[in-house]
Amino acid sequence: MRTVYNTATSLDGFIADQDNSLEWLFAVEGSEPGDEAGASPDGTEEATALGETEDFIAKAGAIVMGATTYEWIVEHEGDKPWPYTVPTWVLTHRELPRLEGDLRFASADTDQELRDLHASMVEAAGGRDVWVVGGGRLAADLARLGLLDEVVVSIAPVSLGGGAPLLDGRVRLRALEAKLLGPFACLRYEVVHD
Repeated sequence: MRTVYNTATSLDGFIADQDNSLEWLFAVEGSEPGDEAGASPDGTEEATALGETEDFIAKAGAIVMGATTYEWIVEHEGDKPWPYTVPTWVLTHRELPRLEGDLRFASADTDQELRDLHASMVEAAGGRDVWVVGGGRLAADLARLGLLDEVVVSIAPVSLGGGAPLLDGRVRLRALEAKLLGPFACLRYEVVHD
């Protein structure tokens, strides 16, 4: 079981633009289902960052995200049920609209509260991975507390010039894997704990 921050970022390190939107990501050719995928480096199979992410999601047993990420999903899902079947925690201090699904709203203002919340997520995941969807501050705080194991990032071929940072805090990483999937450079890092 691992806690993994798996997300997409712009080349200059932003997960959302200055309007907290992800529209920039879906404008990248090859980022939507049915787009040109691009061959794997050895030319034997089609490969996309989207497919890699779908495989990862299928193995996750719990999800956590910040309120901004949740609000963007709600805005773009409309009246559809929550797209994930595993327990999902949303960190917020506000009342947010609720979609149908296993959603758990919480706040974690102190290190101990975040540790306790993480322990609840690990228990709910039942031996499967905990997926940190976003944001960058949440991922950096989990890393600082020794609770984040890996960062998996798909780097899109676009620069935003500003927005929500990939990691909003100092995090030391050790490279584990790099590969090209369609238009994305996909990197996997181990979080280095002091």
